[in-house]
Amino acid sequence: MLKIKRVYEEVEADYGLRFLVGLLWPPGIKKEALRMKAWLKEAAPSPELRAWYQHDVGKWEEFQDRYRAELEANPEAWKVILEAIGLGNVTLLYSARDTEHNSALVLKRFIEELN
Repeated sequence: MLKIKRVYEEVEADYGLRFLVGLLWPPGIKKEALRMKAWLKEAAPSPELRAWYQHDVGKWEEFQDRYRAELEANPEAWKVILEAIGLGNVTLLYSARDTEHNSALVLKRFIEELN
């Protein structure tokens, strides 16, 4: 099972392997509190894409297309997630306030389409 969760939410008992998939470290969070396997900065949208998007929901559709193109061009960035799914539950951690328009959601859908 592949889930996404905001880093500020409580850790669940069945969280499985957890990967932080943001480019920037979440403010106010200690590394130990995340109980994560790895920080996959390379799986996050590029700085250029982040700067263009700026969490403008009007750009959401195009953001998804651009981010998916980045993911397709860099399979090494997310390959570890795909491998971890074979071992059990996996949670992608993100820090964005918007729970409906964020890169972790796009990454989750992208990975699910590969399976």
